[in-house]
Amino acid sequence: MNTIGTIYRLTSFGESHGPAIGGIIDGCPAGIKLDINAIQAELQRRRPGQSHLTTSRNEADQVELLSGTMPVTTDSVVTTGTPIAFIVRNADHRSADYDALRDIFRPSHADFTYWTKYGLRDHRGGGRSSARETISRVVAGAIARQCLRPQGIDIRAWTQQVGDIACDADWTHLNLDNIENNAVRCPDDDVARRMEELIMSVRADGDTIGGIVSGVITGCPIGLGEPVFDKLHARLAAAMMSINAAKGFDYGMGFAGCTRRGSEMNDPLPFTTNHSGGIQGGISNGQPIYFRVAFKPVPTILRPQQTIDIEGRAVEYTPHGRHDPCVLPRAVPIVEAMAAMTILDALLLNQARPPQP
Repeated sequence: MNTIGTIYRLTSFGESHGPAIGGIIDGCPAGIKLDINAIQAELQRRRPGQSHLTTSRNEADQVELLSGTMPVTTDSVVTTGTPIAFIVRNADHRSADYDALRDIFRPSHADFTYWTKYGLRDHRGGGRSSARETISRVVAGAIARQCLRPQGIDIRAWTQQVGDIACDADWTHLNLDNIENNAVRCPDDDVARRMEELIMSVRADGDTIGGIVSGVITGCPIGLGEPVFDKLHARLAAAMMSINAAKGFDYGMGFAGCTRRGSEMNDPLPFTTNHSGGIQGGISNGQPIYFRVAFKPVPTILRPQQTIDIEGRAVEYTPHGRHDPCVLPRAVPIVEAMAAMTILDALLLNQARPPQP
């Protein structure tokens, strides 16, 4: 599937080394005034080449809205309620960097599974399996955030852990306005400095490293989520686990709460604790929704590796090209985008319900 959502739906298209990445958003309410600069700012947070911690691929990632809006000012448009189509053109792809991989399966990439499932694959940066596809999610998420803002709903994410270096403070004790003040996107400057040093050390070794992105949704009303098989946390988990390199999701106390007793975990009414992470019975309870997404190390490491070719013969290869030593800093806006789309879709589903008698 290349589509996510029930009412607010995104269908994405495009490949890493194709002419453009794009999407079509259906179900966006009419009359929403969109700040084009705010959408572009989210793309700037995701784009490659933004700091010394990311790949050096240099893309402007300029969004072009093709339909579904009408101009208001030079920097704003209003949604018409019709499908919003957009593209972001690729400019700095170097397909020749991947010529040596035409007949080789890269370890821990989608190469082998795509080949086996479809009988072919795009060896140029992974094609559709490339993380460059997430551009469409960031655009759709930026629009969703602007729909949610008048409802008082805010979404923030940050790098909580890189390798074994973690920002363990409770999110309520962090200054989330500090997230964008460093290249790692960690709200604690001292922890961010150590994370950055670790990433640079790993890069110097030709290696990569993973970590955890944390997020919090505030202002979410009571009642979002559709039991039994469409619970809000299940929809958030599905959205987050669709992100490239995502390997795990939890919310509230998550896995840490599995070692606790019920007497330590229950949230009394009225709420004085939030161990449940803002969701109970699959439905939002009005408290902040706190969650975490685990990301694996990027599988492209600049070291000799053993693999096989399409004939099944053992080969050794050393990757070349431009790659992130750690996806965490650029994953932050993608996590926020997926949360925004999920919450807006749940909100619109609630609004579509018949009124209670």
